[in-house]
Amino acid sequence: MRIPLTKYGLPEVLVYPAAVAAMMIVFGLVGGAFLPILAVAPIEIILAGVAVWVLSFFRDPQRRVQADDPDIIGTLLAPADGRITDVEIVQENEFICASALRIGVFLSIFDTHINRSPCNARVEKVTFKPGKYKNAADPRSGQVNESNDLDLVRTDSPKDKLVVRQISGAIARRIVCQAREGQELAAGEKFGMIKFGSRTELYVPIREDLKCLVKIGDKVKAGLTPLVKYEIRNQDVR
Repeated sequence: MRIPLTKYGLPEVLVYPAAVAAMMIVFGLVGGAFLPILAVAPIEIILAGVAVWVLSFFRDPQRRVQADDPDIIGTLLAPADGRITDVEIVQENEFICASALRIGVFLSIFDTHINRSPCNARVEKVTFKPGKYKNAADPRSGQVNESNDLDLVRTDSPKDKLVVRQISGAIARRIVCQAREGQELAAGEKFGMIKFGSRTELYVPIREDLKCLVKIGDKVKAGLTPLVKYEIRNQDVR
């Protein structure tokens, strides 16, 4: 039977709920001896809620993505669950080295935090950058916060360079990325997560045949929601 919790959060899944359960037992025994039940019960409920939230944070919902579906091949999927906070054209000078469409996704503490590949792609480089821990809802946080860049090249036509940036936030302090240079990822394939609130950005080189499908405020799901579409002509498909 599949356990719907991610392997990326195994240490927290084992330790945090166990610690909360121990606190509940201790408080129940000690508090019950000195406090009325009406005072003990609300605190026990709050502690139980914390344990449930920790488990739900590391949930790993099953998502089926047909990576060879023409509709999938012609789009770039959301690399994270969350809310679109910015859609703008920027200059990406480290990998794409050209004008790029940047789409920022803010992940609240209630979103699934697993990151997925936006398309069928080969990992060219993985670069971790230390930095600050500013509010990840701010688009400027991607330039100053601790982050991890996944430089990708599409294996389908057009073979564009892409960047997926995992960004820590004010609460998130741990970026997990298991993708390795030279590895090929399928569209929607999991490659890591950011723990406890964060931001993920997708950078796509500007093209005439590229159409953005989302706007600020939209809710998206990793591996399911298309962010942009290549309006590919038949002769472009290989």
